[in-house]
Amino acid sequence: MAAPSRPMTARRVRRGLVQMLRMLALAAVLTWSGFPILLVLWSSLREPRDIFGGGGSLWALTTRNYANLWERWPDFFDNLVNSLVIALCATALTLVVSFLAGYVYSRRDGRVLTASAFFMILVRLLPPIVITLPLFPAVNWLMLNDTRTVLVILYCAFFLSLGTWIMKAFIDQLPRELEEAAAIDGAGLWQTLRLVVLPLSYAGLIATSVFIMVFAWNDFLFAFIFTAVDAKTAPLVISEMVGAIDGVDWGILFAAATLQLVPILVFVILVQKYLIAGLTAGTVKG
Repeated sequence: MAAPSRPMTARRVRRGLVQMLRMLALAAVLTWSGFPILLVLWSSLREPRDIFGGGGSLWALTTRNYANLWERWPDFFDNLVNSLVIALCATALTLVVSFLAGYVYSRRDGRVLTASAFFMILVRLLPPIVITLPLFPAVNWLMLNDTRTVLVILYCAFFLSLGTWIMKAFIDQLPRELEEAAAIDGAGLWQTLRLVVLPLSYAGLIATSVFIMVFAWNDFLFAFIFTAVDAKTAPLVISEMVGAIDGVDWGILFAAATLQLVPILVFVILVQKYLIAGLTAGTVKG
């Protein structure tokens, strides 16, 4: 039996090295991203005196921090509900508007549409604080301060441009013949959108929802400026824990951070493949 040729052996060695480098890169990324999350979760299950002091067993875990959070900061859970309601409503509103706008930009041409597209990009490039402060008198005049409604509208407006371009990229890939066939069968515009375009665009909708959900769930700036009591969100309460007059209870702080982190982390993990599809939409033409 003939021995393998030297070029084939070298090729296998190179392939093995490339695979090993990929595994090392993946391990580095997972460590960089996962270690802080695991640290927060682990610290939330430790006694406060042992979190930074190094005392006690590494596996001496307790749920006392969560009980203390419930006793000392009961409003945090109401604010967590505020975060959930605002994030879901903002996501739903943005998806509806982005889908309709993306369809128009994909299927229509014109100078007005082109100008509006550049305007959306220009506004999106502005720092949020530049837009936020001038809006405060208008929001106050409309009596929308400290309401969930103002945050839903702001989050929708802030991410509408990104959502529109993602949906446009998806709809660009859909054959126009499908819509023409639906029109021949007697379907109107709304029926075509609902029965033909929408089912084929679900990956883009989910990818868009990830960006909006993560931003709305974690946002601090808009919530800090436009809310006070009734519509306060979880990030604001966590910031109050850090600045508490009687000192920072790190066990409670890590417990609150865990409760605020886990839902959105699970959501992103569940829809990650659609997120990748959304980011790569329009890069490959069939």
